[in-house]
Amino acid sequence: MISNAGTPRLTATLQDLLTRFDRREPLALARSISLVENQGDGFESLLHALHNRLGRARRLGITGPPGAGKSTLTASLARLLRDAGETIGVIAVDPSSPFTGGALLGDRVRMDDLTTEPGIFIRSMASRGSHGGLSATTREAADLMDAFGFDRIILETVGVGQSELEIASHADTTVVVLVPESGDGIQAMKAGLMEVADVFIVNKADRPGADRLRKEIGMVNGLRIGRSQPSLPGHHGVDLSQVGKEAPAQPAFEGWEPPVLMTVASRGEGISELAAELDRHYEWLQSTGALEARRLEAAAEHARMVLERAVTRRGAAAWRKWIEEVGADAGLAGRSPYETARHLVARICPGDETSGSRIDG
Repeated sequence: MISNAGTPRLTATLQDLLTRFDRREPLALARSISLVENQGDGFESLLHALHNRLGRARRLGITGPPGAGKSTLTASLARLLRDAGETIGVIAVDPSSPFTGGALLGDRVRMDDLTTEPGIFIRSMASRGSHGGLSATTREAADLMDAFGFDRIILETVGVGQSELEIASHADTTVVVLVPESGDGIQAMKAGLMEVADVFIVNKADRPGADRLRKEIGMVNGLRIGRSQPSLPGHHGVDLSQVGKEAPAQPAFEGWEPPVLMTVASRGEGISELAAELDRHYEWLQSTGALEARRLEAAAEHARMVLERAVTRRGAAAWRKWIEEVGADAGLAGRSPYETARHLVARICPGDETSGSRIDG
């Protein structure tokens, strides 16, 4: 059993913010997200106070390379879901400048027609140096939207490459968006991004090469999950055994084979099919217990992140205090970084017999 002892109480200012949050004031949600994003005083206490409200919203991750049309797809999907009566929270992450730390937040511009729509709340966030396709506080911003009562939360990553897979630990369902220019099947096969997809989208499907990419994704995905390719020609020629036969029915949730859908998001084409596949995947998650398992794993990962953040803060404070104590003539140039690290770990973790004896990278 984990004790709640030591959890700071909310200040009067935060209590007032929570009261307005409870009244579902959008401004209170916006200010709460800003508090968390800036890691202001008491932000963890606010998140703690709201923790028991989490778990109702369905979380959808949309990721893919730059220029794939993720923002347009997100806007089209949000519009469709809102028209169906759902409330939608959107978090769109844009890359930060390595020089100024700022971000253009252009995703918000592409969703401008939704910004005044009741029932849709859009928050743009800068990645702030995070390299996983999201920002360091995206998960906690999504928690606030969940606690606020949105039915569905859409997390749109920055344009990512082959290794930015953080979205998979934040979302119940991950959609990977590709375009005909994304490359051939061999390129797709080696991309780590392909490993996290629950649904594949070939967007801008009106461009040349879209159907070829769809077939290549299907082939690569079949190889990855160990499925044979009955529709492909045999080694010694064309396989005519399937001619005139109906395509086999999709398995009823024994396992999940990511579908490959074609969309033209700018015209809204294929979006209703995407929404249907998202519902089908969520049904599969619930029926197999995968939803509970994914959320448990996400909770463990979140706890690890919070722990690392707390230790990093304490370590930084210990470092500053040590530098102040020893002064400028600390002799750091002649001291190995391992000796310095052992010294600081011993200060942060007093009484830990292993802290001063060994540092394993």
